Amino acid sequence: MNKISQITRQNIFDFIQVEGFWYAGRLEESNFLSRMFDLENMVSKDDRFPNAAGDIWQHRVNNYDWEDDWIFNDDRFNLLNCDDSKFLDFLCEMIHPLVRADKSEVSKLVQIFNDNLTDDNFEIVEKTRISNKPIFVGRIKINGKESIEKKGNEIKKILNADYVSQQINLMESSIENSPHISIGLAKELIETSCKSIFDERQEEYDKNWDLPKLMKETTKLLKLTPDDIPNEAKAASSIKQILGSLSSVVQGIGEVRNEYGSGHGKDGKFKGLQPRHAKLAVGAASTLAIYLLETHELKK
Repeated sequence: MNKISQITRQNIFDFIQVEGFWYAGRLEESNFLSRMFDLENMVSKDDRFPNAAGDIWQHRVNNYDWEDDWIFNDDRFNLLNCDDSKFLDFLCEMIHPLVRADKSEVSKLVQIFNDNLTDDNFEIVEKTRISNKPIFVGRIKINGKESIEKKGNEIKKILNADYVSQQINLMESSIENSPHISIGLAKELIETSCKSIFDERQEEYDKNWDLPKLMKETTKLLKLTPDDIPNEAKAASSIKQILGSLSSVVQGIGEVRNEYGSGHGKDGKFKGLQPRHAKLAVGAASTLAIYLLETHELKK
């Protein structure tokens, strides 16, 4: 049963037409539709032609007597009722770099798609790149994605480095389609945060330290170890328990990365983790990184 409603689909088509976007982009309609549909084996609505390819040519090229929005109402393509996956594929083809070269048009269409799809809990996201051009995919929205992105933005503001922004963007965008990459980058984010703190404080660290050791020395540098909390402090035992758990979080992320992340080769029987596991690792790493960096800022 489809989860993307007819209302959502019709709204998207209405927006496309109102904004003046041509669904086939720079391709001929038949060429665009052939990327998803077998026109040669689809029925014709004109008995002079054996298939859909023939009647599309007749009425959109030769006579040009079909309305420009014919595709949205043609029951052969059934875009208002087809499977969610087929509908999302249609939207993604509209913004494929072979179809549409204008970056501003692509951005606007992605915004239109996602503004309407969000009520049905779907989204269009970048999956990969070809010749540095984005290739999009439709998917069910990841719960908690906004929270993860917010954390990423906070880290970018503090570190303010291009490579960190690229690292966070890749970590966030890989959760769904490449969880192992996100897990590997979650570990690297903690490493980057810790090393940045040492560098800004003009303190030296040993490049041979593993992640747990690096984390331990960072907490010492920031005076965040349980021993630094006086017993008379309010909620001292709870604070000490949380601080003591930091090493466990780091140890866990490091071990998960070693077993399932992107840093090591796998054998042919390897089975990766699910996106929800990657989300857990990314969320934990982001929260920890923010905590360390904000503490560093406060104690400068």
